[in-house]
This record gives sequence, C-alpha cells and structure tokens, in this order.
Amino acid sequence: MSTKDFIEKDYYKVLGVPKDATEAEIKKAYRKLAREFHPDANKGNARAEERFKEISEANDVLGDPKKRKEYDEARALFGNGGFRPGPGAGGGSFNFDLSDLFGGQGQGAGGFGGGLGDVFGGLFNRGGTGATRTQPRRGQDVESEVTLSFTEAIEGATVPLRMSSQAPCTACSGTGDKNGTPRVCPTCVGTGQVARGSGGGFSLTDPCPDCKGRGLIAENPCEVCKGSGRAKSSRTMQVRIPAGVSDGQRIRLRGKGAPGERGGPAGDLYVVVHVKDHPVFGRKGDNLTVTVPVTYAEAALGGEIRVPTLGGPPVTLKLPAGTPNGRTMRARGKGAVRKDGTRGDLLVTVEVSVPRDLSGKARDALEAYREATAGEDPRAELFQAAKGA
Repeated sequence: MSTKDFIEKDYYKVLGVPKDATEAEIKKAYRKLAREFHPDANKGNARAEERFKEISEANDVLGDPKKRKEYDEARALFGNGGFRPGPGAGGGSFNFDLSDLFGGQGQGAGGFGGGLGDVFGGLFNRGGTGATRTQPRRGQDVESEVTLSFTEAIEGATVPLRMSSQAPCTACSGTGDKNGTPRVCPTCVGTGQVARGSGGGFSLTDPCPDCKGRGLIAENPCEVCKGSGRAKSSRTMQVRIPAGVSDGQRIRLRGKGAPGERGGPAGDLYVVVHVKDHPVFGRKGDNLTVTVPVTYAEAALGGEIRVPTLGGPPVTLKLPAGTPNGRTMRARGKGAVRKDGTRGDLLVTVEVSVPRDLSGKARDALEAYREATAGEDPRAELFQAAKGA
C-alpha cells in the first residue's frame, strides 16, 4: 500500500459507513459487500474483482482497531497533503504517537508493516537515497470461503481448502528475469519507492513507476510472469476451523496467505465460514436450542422427559406439573464451545402436542375431564382485560 493510498483513500466511503461506525457496523457492511462482489459470484467481471479488492483492503484497515487508529490519525495529520496539527497544536502537542511514526512494530496483516514508520517511510527522507538494498516484500493476504455442517461448526473440523494466489514464479525463481539476473532499478536504487514533494518541507513516497515497487528490473523478462516475478499458484491446504464458529464469521490464519518476496513474510489467510442449518437444533449465541413435543398429560401432571443432544447421549429433564406450552428449560453444558473451552447450554422449549386421532378410551377420558372442568373458563381474564383497556 502506498503512502498516497493510505492518506487519500476514504475507506469509510468504500464500505459505506460513517467515520464513527462501530466495529459491528463495519463488519456487517464488509460482509454484505464481500458477498455481492466476491469473484466466485462475478466470474469474468474485472470491475467486481477490483471492487472486491478495495472492499477487502478497507476492511483490513478499519476492521483492525490499531490500524484504524493509525489511519484516522494519519488522515487527520496529513489529510490535505501537508502538515496539519491536531486539536492540541496551540500547546505544541498532537493527538499522535510519534514513536509510532518513527518506530517499527512488526508486519501487519494489511500489508503495511512497522506501523506508521514504514507507511511513511521516507517522510523525512530518512535512510537517504544512497541505499541499494532491495527490500523484502510481504505476500498478499488471501480470502476464501468454506461451508460447514452444523455439527462441524460446533465441534470444530479440519477441512481441505483450495486457494489461488500470487507466488514466486517457478520459471525464473521469482526474479522476473529468465536468466535469473535482474538488475537494481536505477530510479529508486532498489528501494521500490520514490519520493514526491508535498509542500511544507515534507516528502512522501509512492511505488516506483519503473519497477512497480519491486526494486528490480528484468533485462530479459521471464515469458511466464512477464518480468513481474510473480505467477498465479493453486494449492490445497488442510485448514483447522476452531470449535464454536458461527455463520458468517471471518477467521484469520497468520502466515497462510501468498508467499512473500526476497525473504519477506507470507500474507495471511482469511476464511469466511458458512454454516448449514440442522434439522433439529438451532443456535442462539453460545447456546443450542431444541423444541421438544410433550403430551398434554405430561405438561399437566409433570414427569421426566428425554431430550436429544448434539453428538452426545440424551439428557433427562424434570418437567414440573402444570408446565405451559412454550416454556423453556435449560440443560447446562450441552451447548456450543466457547473461546475459553467451556460450553454453553441447551435451551429446551416445550411444545404441547395435540393428537389428531383419539382412541375410544382416550376420547372417553377427555370427555370426562371436560365435564369435570365445565365451570372453568380459561378466557375469562382475557375478556376482563379487554374491557378494562
């Protein structure tokens, strides 16, 4: 990501959310757009593919609280192409951590390592222009999708995942030159970046237009990768999906994305999980849900009922006498796996079953019951409440 992109791209606009959007709102907007513009749903549509990349890039920044803070501070400080002090400028201070600006903090998932120090590399022309060392480049992040059964999502599963990404070209060993002898770019002196003036005594950096940010130029471009040093690679990985994932959840697997260049680290793999429905069980957060039919006699007189569990033996619950239709009981520890390894509960909702056909004996018993309760009107309070309203 270039400095120009980091400062000038409005990621909030890309996702269609306000600047004060919550993490949940950002996540919801990303999921909606990612589904709409995903390459699998828009095969051959180059504009949709480009839009998907923009959406993913915006989410990588705004979806990470630390990167979002850096992004907001950077745009506040340099948003107009020059130096703009923060609200505390009158007292000579800024709402900005200068240690982040100059200090390295490791490689981030969005492709700008070392915090703002690397994003604004060359801001004060630090490091000089005489450097000839080509820089390692981090591999791209890769996004994929996987569909799990309800049980796999609750218990966890290892699934094969086939992905395509950019990797070092095997024909030229990633050099971009068919003879394997590229030369250092004379324009950027191997750094992959060129400085541009922004006024006010500052200089910002952009990817070198001659070497496209690689720092190297192929004298004899490789016929496979056309001198880029990168080629499309497909591979199948065994990916472990943790227990307790929910539908639509986005999982980040560090270092499982596209390989880096010149010793650079690999990117990250983001897996969007889709979960199939279960014919019996549902889910409510960390709890599972199930509806269990009971007879009128069981609901009225009480008793014990057996309830199925997901992947385990049935449990027996005590049904109190006079249990109304729709009452929910709880079987503790029979739900989904939480992040700390404990389990949620199984919420059991009682549904009184009314028989369609009655035997003669059963009908006689119900007729006797109706006669015994003839003086009771279960709707009396309902009419009283209606009159008083």
